[in-house]
Amino acid sequence: MRDDRTAISDDAIGREIVASSPNAVVALDRDQTILTWNPAAERLFGWPAEEVVGRRVPMVPEELTAEHNAVLERVRTGGQVSLRTKRFRRDGRLLDVRVDTGALCSEAGALLGYVSVYHLTQDDESASDKALRRAQLVRRLTDVVADINAELELPTVLDRIAASLTELTGADAGGFVLIEGDQLRLVACHRLPDELRGSTADLRSSLVGKLLRAGRTVMLETGDQARLDELVWSWLPGLHTIALGVAAVGGRPYGALYALFANGKAGHVELELLELLAGHAGIAVGNAMAYQEAVRQRAHERAVFDASADGIAVLDTLGRVIQWNPAAAELTGFHIAEMIGEPPPFPLPEPGDKLTYQLPSGIWLDVLRAEIPETGETVVDFRDITRAKELEEAKDLFLATTSHELRTPITVVRGFAAMLDTRWDGLSDTERRSAVHTIAERARSLGDLMDHLLLGSRAGAEELTLKIEAFDLGELVRSATLGLPVLSDVHRVEVVVPDDLPMVSGDALATDIVLGQLLENAFKYSPDGGLIKVAVWPDGERVVLAVDDEGVGIAPADRDRIFERFVQVESGDRRRFGGVGLGLYIVRSLALAQGGDVSAYPRAGGGTRIRLSLRRADTPGALSGSDTLVR
Repeated sequence: MRDDRTAISDDAIGREIVASSPNAVVALDRDQTILTWNPAAERLFGWPAEEVVGRRVPMVPEELTAEHNAVLERVRTGGQVSLRTKRFRRDGRLLDVRVDTGALCSEAGALLGYVSVYHLTQDDESASDKALRRAQLVRRLTDVVADINAELELPTVLDRIAASLTELTGADAGGFVLIEGDQLRLVACHRLPDELRGSTADLRSSLVGKLLRAGRTVMLETGDQARLDELVWSWLPGLHTIALGVAAVGGRPYGALYALFANGKAGHVELELLELLAGHAGIAVGNAMAYQEAVRQRAHERAVFDASADGIAVLDTLGRVIQWNPAAAELTGFHIAEMIGEPPPFPLPEPGDKLTYQLPSGIWLDVLRAEIPETGETVVDFRDITRAKELEEAKDLFLATTSHELRTPITVVRGFAAMLDTRWDGLSDTERRSAVHTIAERARSLGDLMDHLLLGSRAGAEELTLKIEAFDLGELVRSATLGLPVLSDVHRVEVVVPDDLPMVSGDALATDIVLGQLLENAFKYSPDGGLIKVAVWPDGERVVLAVDDEGVGIAPADRDRIFERFVQVESGDRRRFGGVGLGLYIVRSLALAQGGDVSAYPRAGGGTRIRLSLRRADTPGALSGSDTLVR
């Protein structure tokens, strides 16, 4: 839509055109009261404007009243009438005039009255018509420019330019070509087949190239001067003239407008209009390009904002949220609808600083803040560091626990070794054997601890390679549990292995390590005794091994965490049961490396079930030579 400034400019142009017109211009309202009486009307009919405006002037001879009313009726119903007739002059003389009458309408299309343009028949009608047409074209050019600039989508702007070109110049068809390096490409056309869009031509040999080399902005080519089938214009039958204008964007040629004439005439007026339109087209295209770039930039920013794994918030000058991306909602648990207009649910650091904060949900955040000086707004970036925080704490705990686990056996070994060194002769054989036995047991526990640390390190670095082959899981279970019943006075051991158990696919040594760790845990975490049950059974394409105990059990929320590195469910368990929290991590790593799975469940009556499943060897794809451990 045109703004008020454009409307005022149009009114000023209209008044200037009417005042300067060489023809008498008379505007009537619907009651035929005179609204406008220009200087030419004063000269032609003899009445000054101050005497006739607001009155009905007796210009129409009585015998022509019916003709006059018929003309107005035709105009009222949507027509435009031009006729030769008679009109009175103030001195009583009859003038032989040509009158062109049209409707005076509001912007909504309502009839307000009539406009008549008079001139004497003996005047040079062609000159008068040209002046009137020029005034009409100037007004239409203003409307066209406003219409083009109202659009911001580049393809629509180019289509509007091509259509306006034919309307302004009277051309039979029009087109807009882009200059793309050494090529021209047709991107918009009017009254030409739509399939011509995208057609290309060589710039240097084209009329555009000729125009650019001449250093001009417009040119006119006729059939006598150049071939008119250049580019795709031969699709217009009878083409005899091409008017060409260059549209510049940012001071550089961007494209060109083609006005094609097959039936109409093209002269200096059409060329002047084309030049004006080309100049305005460059401005409109530049605006559309800037708008598209802004839209593209905004879309990129929105995509980054929405897709960011970090939570991002934008705050107004009062610290209230005005933007809240999906990651922010996921991290904090607060949906965007809850946060708009509210402060963020965590404190803010000083600009440029970092603040680490734990939400009530337990999530740890690193919060950064930056100010936007131009708007006074604040951008807040926050990311979830819970995993890193837990790993940092786990490492600290691991170092403390490992130091404790190492210190106890080393202290015992050092003490007994010192005793043997200094008191060997004073000790009995029984005392010496007991000391050596204690040193051996503590050395063995140190070796087991080192083995766990090494295996856990290799598993974490994905450096374990297993031999995948068929083996008898039932036999492995029987061998591993053969001596268990005599190891404890407070535990009962039950082993259930069916005779027809199928072979499994995996690494027998790795599975033996897994089973040993599960049995160790079963004894370790049931210090008050109870039943330890080992059972194996086929389950579809899998074979399941389960180890049950009646010990301290696990909470449902900790079922997955116990398989992570350095994790024991409660910090107190470390002091009570010892260990570095690597056993079940190693179990899971070895199970997954064999194509198996391991899971933990709390038992209804108390205690824990650890469930290991391996593939049956007789299933397709079960045996694959060797697998590299994947965490």
